[in-house]
Amino acid sequence: MVACSMTNNPIEGRRPVKSRRWPIFRRLAGWLSETRITPNTISVSSGVFGCLAGILLAGTSWTSGDPLRLTCYIAAAVMIQFRLIANLLDGMVAVEGGKSSPVGGLFNEVPDRISDVAVLVGAGYSLSAIAPLGYAAALVALFVAYVRAVGGSEGVGQCFQGPMAKPQRMAIMTAACLACGLAILLGAAAPAIAILMNASLSLIVAGGAVTAWRRLSSIAQRMREQHVRTV
Repeated sequence: MVACSMTNNPIEGRRPVKSRRWPIFRRLAGWLSETRITPNTISVSSGVFGCLAGILLAGTSWTSGDPLRLTCYIAAAVMIQFRLIANLLDGMVAVEGGKSSPVGGLFNEVPDRISDVAVLVGAGYSLSAIAPLGYAAALVALFVAYVRAVGGSEGVGQCFQGPMAKPQRMAIMTAACLACGLAILLGAAAPAIAILMNASLSLIVAGGAVTAWRRLSSIAQRMREQHVRTV
C-alpha cells in the first residue's frame, strides 16, 4: 500500500514510481537536463499526448473501416504511454536535473488534469461506447487528484494510494485500446468492441471511488494525529 507523503522534500514527496530507477529513463532524463528543454515543456508535451490520445479514441467512431480504427486504437495506446513517460521525465529533469521552476507545480498538475479528461472522455466517444461513462470516469479521476492535493494543502502530505491512481487508470486505458485493436483483428463487431471499452471505463469509475475514499480516510487520520500532537 502506498501511504501519504508527509514531507516537503521534492524527491520524497513525489509519486513512488519504480520506472524512475530504470537506466533508460535515467539516461534520457540526464540527456534532457543537458539540453535547453525545460521540465515545463515536457509537462506541456504530456498534455499534448493526452489530447491526441483522446482524439484518436473518439476518432474510432468517426472513421469507417477496420484498418483505420485499428490504427486509431494502437496510436492512442502509444500516445497514452508517451504521456506517462513525459510525466515521469518532467519530474526527473526538474529534481535530479536541477532545472526546477517556480511555476513547475502548475505545469505538473494542469496538463495532467487535461490529459485525464481528454483520454477518458475520448474513450467514452470511441466506437459504440457509452459517452456518459467517459464523463463519469473523467469526473472521478479529477476528484481523486483533488483529494490527493487536499492532503498537501492541509499539511499532512499528498496521498498516492490506489487502487486507481493515474498510473493504474492509464494502464487500464492502454490495455483497453490494445484489446479493442485485437478484437478488430479477430473480426469482432462494434458492439462487442464497445463492451471492452465500457467495462474499462466502469472499472476506472468504481476503482476511482474506492481510491478517493481510501485517500480521504488516510488524510482524515493524519489530520487527527497531527491535531493530537499539537494539543
